[in-house]
This record gives sequence, structure tokens and C-alpha cells, in this order.
Amino acid sequence: MKAKLYLDACMIIDLVEGSADQQERLSSALKGCNLVGSELARMESRIGALRQGQTEYLATYDRFFESCIMVPMDLAVFDLATEMRVQHGIKTPDALHLAIALCAGCEELWTNDKRLASAAAGRIRILTWDDFDSRTQQAQADNGTSPSD
Repeated sequence: MKAKLYLDACMIIDLVEGSADQQERLSSALKGCNLVGSELARMESRIGALRQGQTEYLATYDRFFESCIMVPMDLAVFDLATEMRVQHGIKTPDALHLAIALCAGCEELWTNDKRLASAAAGRIRILTWDDFDSRTQQAQADNGTSPSD
């Protein structure tokens, strides 16, 4: 069964506009996964490219979101986000990203925001770049390879 993943806007931006290394590592890690998206992530991801008139990035974002299972932001999402915002003191967009991932049944949420880890505890695995680096190193160790191979 394919893993179901939600990437928040910062990880999507890294995938599209990040360094070549970031893009390659994320692309490789996402192969074979079911990607979940939202209009919130789409909006946040496209802001910088739109401001700077980078139409090639906008087209890449559109292709990315076309490949995602898009989750509607319905009452259940907003109720869960409200609950998490009150209980954990996280910002509204962060609470919405987490609620979307939970309502969609995602196994992981990839983000650069480590504050989401406490709000997500026991509900979904949060993966940051630090965790991603650890996972890559562990996979290489399991396969008997090193980063320089």
C-alpha cells in the first residue's frame, strides 16, 4: 500500500524552487507515494512565484497539485483546526494544514515547522528536513551505501 503524505507549502516550495539537492531528494522520496494537497497549500506555495512573475514555477505548481488528491476544506477540517489551535496554540494556517492531513488519513505531514510536532503527537508523523536527513542516512545504512556512493 502506498504511503499517503501531505506536504505543507514550505516543502512544496523546496520541491519546486529549492536547491537541486533538495529537489532531487524530495522527488526521490515521493516516488510511489499518494500525495494529498489542499487549496491552502496551493495558495501559499504560489505566492512568491506570482509576486515575481515566475510563470514557469506557477506551471510547475499547477502540475504538482494536479497530481495530488485534493482535500476539501470543509466543516470537519475547520472544527479540527480550531480545536488544535486552541489546545496547542499553533497558528491558523498550521492548524489547517495539520487538520487537512489528519482528515485525509495521511501517515505523514512533511514541513519545516517543528512546532507542529507537539500538536500532531500520537496522531500523525511530522517529518522535517532534519528528520528527512536522518531517514535518508538510515536507509543508506540499511542498504550498505553512504552519501558519497
